[in-house]
Amino acid sequence: MISSELLSPTLAEQALWMSAPLLLLAIARAPWIELFSDARRQHLLFGSTFALLLLWLVQRDFDGGVSFHFLGLTAAVLLLDWPLAVLAGAVAQAGLILLGQLDVDAWGFNFLLWVALPVAIAEGCALWVERQQPRNLFVYIFLCGFFPAALTAMLVALLGLWILQADGFELPFWLQDYAGYLWLIMFPEAFINGTVVSALVIFKPEWLETFNRTRYLQAPWK
Repeated sequence: MISSELLSPTLAEQALWMSAPLLLLAIARAPWIELFSDARRQHLLFGSTFALLLLWLVQRDFDGGVSFHFLGLTAAVLLLDWPLAVLAGAVAQAGLILLGQLDVDAWGFNFLLWVALPVAIAEGCALWVERQQPRNLFVYIFLCGFFPAALTAMLVALLGLWILQADGFELPFWLQDYAGYLWLIMFPEAFINGTVVSALVIFKPEWLETFNRTRYLQAPWK
């Protein structure tokens, strides 16, 4: 998470104007009829939102207004599909604001960086895998679970620091070597999301909105 004191008023306002249409698009594309008629999907949405909030509360705060936490949105996208994953992330961030863990002025920037970007990466990987129509179950687990989570951790960290530096923020000396620690961030992020996806594939594949049970579990492998 990025504190509002690190953002210029112009960047904070631009991020807010960019995040609002994305949130409205997610609201418009969300399957509200199916959600209200299916108690299972309601439980999955509420459970995912609560899990994201708990995961984001476990964070490491650094001097200067930068804090680090795991994302978990790759698994949320595969579980809910992207519109509900965006809404779950937005509600979880609202919970952080109420708990005093996130500045209201920095909501737009953090929404774009910590919610919209991870959801876009996870959805892009899921769509690419689905177009390839693989029949191997492990292709789905690794290319939809482990790989996009690791990629997300790397891109979010690098893009966030790059935007702050371009906005005029002078990076502390301990952040100059931040790229060297990316592997320590990517692996646990990939492990958390990949493990959740693997467990869901084995025990509750019907919960995954992006999982083709007919092709992965019933068709013979080639």
